[in-house]
Amino acid sequence: MKTNLVTAEGYRKLQEEENYLWTVKRPEITKIVSWAASLGDRSENADYTFNKRVLRQIDRRVRYLRKRLPDLKVIEYSPVQEGKVFFGAKVEIENEKGEIKSFKIVGPDEIYGDENEPLISIDSPMARALLKKEVDDEFIVKTPEGNKEWFINAIVYDK
Repeated sequence: MKTNLVTAEGYRKLQEEENYLWTVKRPEITKIVSWAASLGDRSENADYTFNKRVLRQIDRRVRYLRKRLPDLKVIEYSPVQEGKVFFGAKVEIENEKGEIKSFKIVGPDEIYGDENEPLISIDSPMARALLKKEVDDEFIVKTPEGNKEWFINAIVYDK
């Protein structure tokens, strides 16, 4: 089961997506479907078939967002979190080979949104292993290839 946590920024983006799909994208696709339907035979009408499928995808996503948004709990930054890894933390970690990874821990509904900043779900094994750890702490993540050891270099929160 997915965690119902979300950052304030993530919640805003999900609301904007739902609004865009319903007020902008859906009306555009509906016009195309209506136009294509007016051409007659729908069985061999690629415009009609394709855009009808797109319309179903939009409706499915809007239904999901309308059902999910009221269930989400927005987690704001708290000064109590400072110095330890909690929800919303930006973390830099390093393994024994010197490989460095940086990411932000967010809710499972937010992880697909931002290409500029790597995001991982609070439900992931990496995030679970990081929770409540501090800078310079070592932690182990269980992976399909076996246990991996990491060290925490930095923890930062958006305030």
